[in-house]
This record gives sequence, structure tokens and C-alpha cells, in this order.
Amino acid sequence: MEIVLSIAGSDPSAGAGIQQDLKTITAMGCYGATVITALTSQNTMGVQDVMPVPSKVISSQLQAILDDFDVKSIKIGQIPNAESATIIVDTLHDWGQKNGMNTPIVYDPVMISTSGHRLMSSDCIQYIKKHLFPLCHLITPNIPEAEQLLVHSLATPFDYLQAGQTLTQQYDTNVLLKGGHAKGEIMTDRLFLTDGSVHEYQNEKIGSTNLHGTGCTLSSAIACALALGNPLETAVGMAKKFVSKAIRGGKDLHIGHGNGPIWNF
Repeated sequence: MEIVLSIAGSDPSAGAGIQQDLKTITAMGCYGATVITALTSQNTMGVQDVMPVPSKVISSQLQAILDDFDVKSIKIGQIPNAESATIIVDTLHDWGQKNGMNTPIVYDPVMISTSGHRLMSSDCIQYIKKHLFPLCHLITPNIPEAEQLLVHSLATPFDYLQAGQTLTQQYDTNVLLKGGHAKGEIMTDRLFLTDGSVHEYQNEKIGSTNLHGTGCTLSSAIACALALGNPLETAVGMAKKFVSKAIRGGKDLHIGHGNGPIWNF
């Protein structure tokens, strides 16, 4: 069984973060290991509080897993501050160099929660752009996150194309620009590869108020598909189908009083 490591924050409502990553990894037929970067107080109504895990504890968690497990891919989610980011970058870089590995890293740059709570410090954003992005096989920003990374607004399909191409060229990594925040009934995610090619994945938006954790699920599913040996274009397509099925499976659930979870099983 292939091992997928999730480095992310904890969500006690289990709709996103580490808890949702584990559910996704299990449903995809892989074994999930975890490194917790932050403890959040949140539910379907939003995020109330965030406590970053001390960097030395993040470091010891990482070493415990990497020293023992044959990790085939890595998903990274919430990184609360630059100190945490530095530990993650340095540890993964040294591990890769020591073992001669090119383990794919999928990074979902979670910056602000749906309810508007900041999940990453501004200095951390600058650090990850310079040091983490180049280590990644894929980054998966949504439109608001891409706007923060580029420091300008995106409004049209032409803007999205320019944004994806700019991010790919600037950071020398593949970029999946998620289109769920765009207007219209057809959602288009665009995969920009470092060879200059662009692949589009389209599907109809599914009417549901239960969408908590979709970004976590997508990035974890991509990491699993990569761990199972699929090329990136195929892995993204597999993950998109998985998320669509999970949204349909969860649209009639009544869990909590707000933006409920999707259902992976």
C-alpha cells in the first residue's frame, strides 16, 4: 500500500484539513500519515481560532514519519507562519537530497478560510513563494488565492489563463488554477504545465451548500493518484472525478448548521 503524507492543519469538525485528508487518502486506497501544523477551532459556520503548532514539534513529527515510512507523495495544506514554513522546506529539501528522491509534493496554498479568517501570515506568503513553490510538483490555488499571489484581481477567462501562465513561469512549477469561484454553471479548472501546455477540466457546478473541504480533498486525491503511479494530467482528472462524486454524495447531508462537508464514501 502506497503511503501519502499530509502536512496540514487540524479541523475538529472533520470536514477539511488533516481529518478530511485522511478520509480522502483512505478512500483512494492509500495509507495516510500526517504532520499537524496548526490546531484550529472551526465548524461548518467558520473558523473561530487558530493556534500554530510549535516549529520544533512540526520538525519532530516530520522526522518521525520520514525516518520510518516510505512516503510516495506529499500533500501540504495550511502553513500558519514563516517559521513553520522554514522547517517544512528545510526538512523536505534535506530529506530529498539525502535519499536522492523526487517525491511529488502537491501544495494547496490555504491562506484565508471561506468565513474570512486568515490562516497564513503575510511573511509566510512571501516565504512560500520563494522557497516552497520551487520544491513542489504542483500547486493548486483557487481564484482568490491566485489573486493574493499575483496581487491583482482576476475577472475573465483571459485573466485566468494569464494568471496560470505567470505563476507557472515565475515559480517553475505546475499550477492547477481552480475555477470554482468563477461565475457561470460550468466550472473550469486549468492545469498549466512547465512545458507550456494547458489542460482544461470542465464539469457542471453541482448545486450544494455542503462544500466544506473540497480544496483539501482535491489536493489529497491528486497526491494519491500520483503515489499510485499516474502522470499528473491523469492524476488531476482522477481527483476531479473523485471530488465531483463526493460533492454529489454530500449534497443532501445535514451535518452542522452552515457549509457542511462532502462525502467521500
